[in-house]
Amino acid sequence: FVCVGGSPWRMKSFIEYIAGELGLEDPKSEYPNICAGTDRYAMYKVGPVLSVSHGMGIPSISIMLHELLKLLHHAHCTDVTIIRIGTSGGIGLEPGTIVITKQSVDATFLPKFEQVILGKNVVRSTDLDTELAEQLLQCSNRLNQFKSVIANTMCTMDFYEGQARLDGAFCSYTQEDKQDYLAKAYASGVRNIEMESSVFASMCKLSGLKAAVVCVILLDRQKGDQLSGSHQVLHDLQQRPQILVGHFIKSQLESSGKI
Repeated sequence: FVCVGGSPWRMKSFIEYIAGELGLEDPKSEYPNICAGTDRYAMYKVGPVLSVSHGMGIPSISIMLHELLKLLHHAHCTDVTIIRIGTSGGIGLEPGTIVITKQSVDATFLPKFEQVILGKNVVRSTDLDTELAEQLLQCSNRLNQFKSVIANTMCTMDFYEGQARLDGAFCSYTQEDKQDYLAKAYASGVRNIEMESSVFASMCKLSGLKAAVVCVILLDRQKGDQLSGSHQVLHDLQQRPQILVGHFIKSQLESSGKI
């Protein structure tokens, strides 16, 4: 199992959490950063679980994935499941809801990842594993700790104007324009917005890996652009993808008789 997320501290927190869940090591042990020689990302491992940070945005996660996929190949890893765990802005859902991505769509609501290679536009599919998404949803239902849904995720190239925010350094549109755009996104099936899922989905599909994206909603973007919860509330919300994915990994290992 490979779990990836934006923040180095969050991925270290996840490996400590999963160590306790699986009963493999003391969660309070010191887990070394395998990639301590580079500032690009952090990597931690316990048992059959690899936890890797990828920074923010498509270019950052793309670099990490190229190097991670080569690592998995040379390590002769088989039956790999890779899951991105993270945070996102929601559309029409309450903060704390988990969105398990059905398809990653671009800012025009199309399920594709487009990249210029050798001066030519290359378009790749952003489909994710539907069976894995359903398994994660069933795990959430069994946990019964928070609401989870399967829905489309919009992946943007920018945090501010690309996501219709009004609080960036520049803004060339009105509150009405923003609300109209988000309403169109909702009508197309989009329920959350982040910045990595499209290239993640396309690269995992190219590699033949079972992949999923599990993000918690921190705020409803139709109600504002700024987070209003306390630091503790936000910290607790960020634990939800870890809890769900940790429960999934444990159940998979238990069903296969590996723990």
